[in-house]
Amino acid sequence: MTAVFHRTSRANLPTAVKGDGCYIIDKTGKRYLDACGGAAVSCLGHSNQIVRDAMHAQLDQIAYAHTGFFTSEPTESLANLLVQHAPERVNHAYIVSSGSEAVEAAIKLARQFFLEKGEGNRHRIIARRQSYHGNTLGALAAGGNAWRRKQFDPLLIAVSHIAPCYVYRGQDAGETEYDYGQRVANELQAEIDRLGADSVMAFVAEPVVGATLGAVPAIDGYFKRIREICDANGILLILDEVMCGMGRTGYLFASEYDDIQPDIVTVAKGLGAGYQPIGAMMCSSEIFETIANGSGFFQHGHTYLGHPMATAAAQAVVTQLTGGDLISRVRALGDIVQTRLEAAFGQHPHIGDIRGRGLFRGLELVADRSTKDPFDPSRTINKKIKAASMEHGLMCYPMGGTIDGRQGDHVLLAPPFIISEDQINELVEKLGLAIKTALAQ
Repeated sequence: MTAVFHRTSRANLPTAVKGDGCYIIDKTGKRYLDACGGAAVSCLGHSNQIVRDAMHAQLDQIAYAHTGFFTSEPTESLANLLVQHAPERVNHAYIVSSGSEAVEAAIKLARQFFLEKGEGNRHRIIARRQSYHGNTLGALAAGGNAWRRKQFDPLLIAVSHIAPCYVYRGQDAGETEYDYGQRVANELQAEIDRLGADSVMAFVAEPVVGATLGAVPAIDGYFKRIREICDANGILLILDEVMCGMGRTGYLFASEYDDIQPDIVTVAKGLGAGYQPIGAMMCSSEIFETIANGSGFFQHGHTYLGHPMATAAAQAVVTQLTGGDLISRVRALGDIVQTRLEAAFGQHPHIGDIRGRGLFRGLELVADRSTKDPFDPSRTINKKIKAASMEHGLMCYPMGGTIDGRQGDHVLLAPPFIISEDQINELVEKLGLAIKTALAQ
C-alpha cells in the first residue's frame, strides 16, 4: 500500500527514476518514449543541462522571497523576456505556479478591470463547449467539458458555452470551412445579445483545443471574427495557451498563427518545461494601467507568485525557445509527424481524423469512418490505448468524451521539441501496436 493519494486509487504506477532526453526510465530500467510531454509539458525533454544549471545557480543565491516584500532578478528578467516576444498589446506578466492559477487570475483581473472602469455590471463569461481551462473552481466553470464539471456543478459560477470550432464534427454538408468558422464564431454575438452586452466581461478560448478535443485548431478567419465581436461589444478576449502555447504549435504564442491580439493570455506547461511548476497570466497595458491608476492593487495572490527558482528555470527555457531555431524546428517536425501519422493511419478503419499544428497532434478514433460514429463509451478505448502504450514503452495522452464529454475517443501527441526523426518513427510504430491491442479487447 502507498500513503500517496494518487489520481486513481486503482493505479499500479511504475516509479520514474531518471530522465534521458525524450525518455523516462523507471526503476526496473524500462524506457518510455515521452510522446505527450506528460501533459504537453516537457518541451525540452527530461535532461536539459541549461535549465538544470540555471536552477542550481539560483538555488545558490536565493530560493524564495515573498512577492509582498521583494521582487527578484529572475522574475523581472522572465517577465521582460515574455513581454518582448508576446503579442503586441500584451505588456505585463503576472507569474503564478500553474495553468489553473493563471486562468483564475485572468478571470479575476477581468472582473476587477471593469469594476475600476465603472462598468460593474460586467461579470459574465462566455466560453466554448469541450474546452478545458483548469481544475480550480473558476477555471473549471469556464471549461466546457461536461464530465469534468458534472459532480462540481453546484459549486460553479454560471458561464455560457457556445460551440467549439470543430470542423470534423460541426461542418455542414455543402458548407465551406470558412463559412463554418464564421457561423460558429457568430454564436458569440448571439450569446452576447441574449445576455445583454453590458453584462459580459470576457470570452475565453484555447487557440488550439488540447486535452478535451485532441489538438483541434480553429479554421482560418474564426478568431479574426471573434476579435471583431469582442471589440464591437467592449469585452475582453482571453486566450488560454496553457497547453498550446510556448512553442508547442510552432509559434511561441499560438495566437501568432491566427494573427490576433488577445487582451489577456495565459501560459504554463511548456513555460517551465516540467523543471519547475510555473505559469503566467499576461495582460494589455490598458488593463494594467486601469488598475495601476485606480486602486493600484490587484486583489488576488498566491504564496508562490514569482518564485525565483521557478522563474530562473523558465527564463532558461524561454531563452532556448527564442534564441535559436527550436520553434521553427517544431513546425518542420510537426509536418513530419503529420506525414508519418497519415501514412500509418490515414486509411485506418477506426481513425477518422488526424489534426493539429506543430508538435501538437491528435487522432480521433471512430467505430465507423464513413458515419463518424464513436465507439460505445463502455469500451473505454482511450484507457485501453494508454495501458497498451505504456506496455510498449510509449507515453501518449488518450482521452474520452471527445464529442460531448461522454462519447468519443482521441489520442493527443505532444512530444519534446528535441525529438528526432528516428524517435518519430518509434512513436508511430508503438502507437500503432497500442491501438491494435486496444481495439482487439
